[in-house]
Amino acid sequence: MRLIGLFSIATLIALVLQTTLPRLLPLGLFVPDLVLILAVDLGLRHHGSLSAAMAFAMGYATDAFSGSQLGLNALTLTLVFLLAYWLARSLISTSVVIGVVAVFAGVMFKDIGGYFVSSGWSTPPDLHTLIPPMLLQATITALLAPWVFGVMDRAARIIGLRQRAARE
Repeated sequence: MRLIGLFSIATLIALVLQTTLPRLLPLGLFVPDLVLILAVDLGLRHHGSLSAAMAFAMGYATDAFSGSQLGLNALTLTLVFLLAYWLARSLISTSVVIGVVAVFAGVMFKDIGGYFVSSGWSTPPDLHTLIPPMLLQATITALLAPWVFGVMDRAARIIGLRQRAARE
């Protein structure tokens, strides 16, 4: 129950920031995907079917707040969670660096996948012009990931939540 409460509050805060920051600051497309960082953290540290269902719910909440294709964020965040979960299970060490790489790859996957779905699954002729902004957004999000991981780790400890520790 504590895990659900922690990630529900964190997801709500992340969604509020993601939807209000573009209106308050001239960030354009470069708003970091904080919910994706939370999904990676969930996959790295909390294993089980409840965590997978929570990743799906986080994606569905993202769709409800700001998604253009209903269900797309739910699918991509669940797949990003599964990537982080697989990395945590396959590698002997799950460090912050692995989380940052998973966040970067997840943002690229989510952005490119969203573009393909919105273009009707056809190969867009202008994809090469979209890659640099996607790389920049993925980099910004990946740079914020260690900070979000740290905040979530401290919050989990405060509420007494047992988790799989990430080793540096």
